[in-house]
Amino acid sequence: MKILFWLPQADASTWLAGLRHALPGAELREWQPGDTAPADYAIVWHPPRELFAAPRGLCAVFNLGAGVDAILALEREHPGTLPQDALLVRLEDSGMAPQMAEYVQHAVLRYLRRFDEYALQQARREWHVLAPHPRESFTVGVLGLGVLGAQVAQAVAALGVPVRGFSRSAKTIDGIETFSGELRGPQFNAFLDDVNVLVNLLPATPDTENVLNAATFDKLARGAYLVNVARGTHLVEQDLLDALKHGTLAAATLDVFYTEPLPPEHAFWREPRITITPHSSALTLREEAISQIADKIEALSRGKTVSGVVHIQRGY
Repeated sequence: MKILFWLPQADASTWLAGLRHALPGAELREWQPGDTAPADYAIVWHPPRELFAAPRGLCAVFNLGAGVDAILALEREHPGTLPQDALLVRLEDSGMAPQMAEYVQHAVLRYLRRFDEYALQQARREWHVLAPHPRESFTVGVLGLGVLGAQVAQAVAALGVPVRGFSRSAKTIDGIETFSGELRGPQFNAFLDDVNVLVNLLPATPDTENVLNAATFDKLARGAYLVNVARGTHLVEQDLLDALKHGTLAAATLDVFYTEPLPPEHAFWREPRITITPHSSALTLREEAISQIADKIEALSRGKTVSGVVHIQRGY
């Protein structure tokens, strides 16, 4: 069994050592430019197109993360980049869900208890007690109910606030009011109606690009909050700034951006109502990821099916 590995801007040695321990019979190598040798599997993050150029006989490509948008962007720009018969497999959770749930819970509580406004008061040296938002009507809407989104929705519901979720296909989740259908369709609009905190966990696809826009914000409760932990391509940045200016939104917590790292001159840095974190809401945990990938490679090598296979046309 031959396996290619690619992780840019990182020391691959620890990953390779862990994979060799989990797959003792495999021949692992870090891909280098010019490498056209055969391989059965590839384990990658943001791979260059050249990695797929040679006819290697790949059975599956494993993505070191839940979001496969970088690989699918290569395929859209250069059709045929991905081997025709190879599966594209994303990570499922691998320790990310608890981190994401904590991040979103923190943001929701910060807005529920108005700690964001207290921070602004502190900067102005003002002393005013603010009544918290009524918990029973502080509705949180979770866009995207995949593995991460479903667990985030349940974690937020545990705070005692109403939670609703939206997904393309129908889902049933205990304690969550669910909506499904096409983005920008009737069910999407019903989901957004009077939501106080909109949490975005959608996959990055051509259909979901720019979904966080002025039309979406206008359907939320007046003075709502935005939490984006998915991808920067979901957000129309000027629409967010305008919504904050006009009071359509009260504040936003952003972990992802159209350009990363966020440029020093970007307007978001100068907007005190935007909380910025450096794409750190849920980090891939190496040991959990290695275990999950190794188990799936062993299953595929025995002719079994695995979960986490991406539908190329849908993008998730």
